[in-house]
Amino acid sequence: METLISTIKNQQKTMTKVHNFSAGPGILPQEVLQQAAEACINFDNLNLSLLEISHRSKNYEAVMEESMALVKELLYLDDSYKVMFLGGGASLQFAMVPYNLLRDGGTAGYVNTGVWATKAIKESKLIGNTQVVASSEDKKFSYIPKGYGIPTTLDYLHVTSNNTIYGTQIKKFPTAASLVCDMSSDIFSRKVDGKKFSLIYAGAQKNMGPAGATMVAVRESVLGKVNRPMLSMLDYRIHIKNGSMYNTPPVFSIYVTMLTLRWLKKNGGVEWIEKINQQKADTLYAEIDRNSLFTGTTAKEDRSNMNVTFVMSKPELEPEFDKLAKSANLSGLRGHRDVGGYRASLYNALPLESVQVLVDVMKDFEKKFA
Repeated sequence: METLISTIKNQQKTMTKVHNFSAGPGILPQEVLQQAAEACINFDNLNLSLLEISHRSKNYEAVMEESMALVKELLYLDDSYKVMFLGGGASLQFAMVPYNLLRDGGTAGYVNTGVWATKAIKESKLIGNTQVVASSEDKKFSYIPKGYGIPTTLDYLHVTSNNTIYGTQIKKFPTAASLVCDMSSDIFSRKVDGKKFSLIYAGAQKNMGPAGATMVAVRESVLGKVNRPMLSMLDYRIHIKNGSMYNTPPVFSIYVTMLTLRWLKKNGGVEWIEKINQQKADTLYAEIDRNSLFTGTTAKEDRSNMNVTFVMSKPELEPEFDKLAKSANLSGLRGHRDVGGYRASLYNALPLESVQVLVDVMKDFEKKFA
């Protein structure tokens, strides 16, 4: 067993440094990957793999409990909130949110700021009355709507905090009686008072852990107000009652999420990482604005600190830039297939060093081709 673990450590030491700007699944801290790899061989000194133990064992129940506690601590939630870890990705939450919160005869409000918000709206319309109260679709989702009216009769208002495809981010959340937020791509990247929200959900694979788990934090008092018969697997109350173990949970993804949140807390929490993330974003945006060959694609006041989107002023030079980026071990920079161009995802675990390498490549590229 020790020989296998030593082999993993030695392999990591000799690996070529790759600067991972992938939009998701995204980069994770190296120490978390090391711990996760070891747990896959020998979890909790049981001489059993994490992947083969019972999810109802005391050892794994401790993982679930710590994961939930860390979420509440880092989102500043009190005991009126319950945390769940579910499968199905954030895409399943597009349906579960209205299924649990949208009453018969009620109305759900949505702010449409991109592809994922559009998909959430589609699912909500299948369940009940759904109103789009604001949208940035008129300018290809290149900005965040502001100053819109919020009907006081809404069962809830749904927003998407960060838009991975278009590179926009809500800087100031709206005030609503019941606010629901998809934080999949920027959760734990900045200080957020979770108590301002009735429900927060986020897929793990962008800033928390590997794909497979979705975190949901809900103020328990908003549940149980719909009249429809509830399917057990879609009922938040069932999952809360069973401690997210109504069915077998995605054990590995939850475990790595726990490790990642431990890493974040150990280093200073969201206040610590927010400063670093701001520095990373400022460094890259400054170069985009300075460089004659690159242009940002979003309104400056709405620029995302997690997903930096930009295009080239001379698109015919993209193959040359791709070669230069590859030679510098820059990975995952291509923009989403729907928009093209480039996208640098600056998730929590990406070091400032990687951003500086990208900036240096952009400067070299301008010297050669401007």
